[in-house]
Amino acid sequence: MAQEIERKFLVQGDSWKNLATGSFYCQGYISTQKTATVRIRIIGDQGYLTIKGPSIKYSRSEFEYPIPVADAQEMLDTLCDRPLIEKTRYRVEYGNLIWEIDEFDGVNKGLIIAEVELSDEQQQIELPTWIGKEVSDDPKYFNSNLVKYPFSQWNRE
Repeated sequence: MAQEIERKFLVQGDSWKNLATGSFYCQGYISTQKTATVRIRIIGDQGYLTIKGPSIKYSRSEFEYPIPVADAQEMLDTLCDRPLIEKTRYRVEYGNLIWEIDEFDGVNKGLIIAEVELSDEQQQIELPTWIGKEVSDDPKYFNSNLVKYPFSQWNRE
């Protein structure tokens, strides 16, 4: 079984931006149930179908498959909940890990989240200076929940 072990953090400042280039992502959700989430994503000229299980602490099962971009676009246009998630993802190497920083656009503009995938939940990580509050346990920061309750609708904390 494919397993994703991931921690999420808010990003502070923009010093990380000169460390990476980004790729535009457009993604939508066909299903966001407690037992499984089904996502369609386009990155450049490649489509993906992803199925994720429920989160338990920092872990969950994840199955991702490439699909034709035309099929992905059709699914985004006709099957996915609105709004779609639009973001630019940057990859930054720090220490021995790759950080993925998502700078959201559209109705989630202003939200910037850094994610890091780990080999196990107990793995120690060195936090870059641009990392802020950890939000791994806060479901409102899950992309699937940003469709239901976009960042632009949040009361500013």
